[in-house]
Amino acid sequence: MSKQNKKLRLFVTIAMLSSISFVLMLFNFPLPWFPAFLQIDFSDVPALIATLTMGPVAGITVELIKNILDWIYSGSPTGMPVGHMANFATGILFIFPVYFIYKKFTSVTGLIVGLVVATVVMSVGMAFLNYVAFLPMYGYFMNFHVDDMLGMAVKAILPFNLLKGVMLIVIVTVLFRTMNKWIHNQRLQYLS
Repeated sequence: MSKQNKKLRLFVTIAMLSSISFVLMLFNFPLPWFPAFLQIDFSDVPALIATLTMGPVAGITVELIKNILDWIYSGSPTGMPVGHMANFATGILFIFPVYFIYKKFTSVTGLIVGLVVATVVMSVGMAFLNYVAFLPMYGYFMNFHVDDMLGMAVKAILPFNLLKGVMLIVIVTVLFRTMNKWIHNQRLQYLS
């Protein structure tokens, strides 16, 4: 495959995975025991596939495009894309650990270890980022005060992301078992 064809195929694949990710983001849903602004969606799965097959820049690009598309399509209650920035950060914190661990151990076990580590990194990282940045931004733009930001970060955001991570582990593991050969072939084409 020529360099130009490889680049075109890369752009088309990223665009396709970004579109799938955007559509998956539209099917978000809250969980009854968490605050309504915390929504479960599985839009990080295409970004993870992009990361595993084409590298971390492709995964970041998918995360960025899906959030821009969703912001344009859905808007934001704050007027600013605070929730989309949080979703982008969540995706990055999830896909990077999986990529680096799977890169060293290209097996189902390596993927599962990467997913478990990614779930912990995403959960702790988002609890911290919500405490220092996203919750204060929501409060500023929506003109409300969160009385106990640390409690919100530890009692709501941390367990929510742990639960989301477990759901992603199940979905990605099932997908990986069926797509393992395809992912391996794509890695050979893009990352070699």
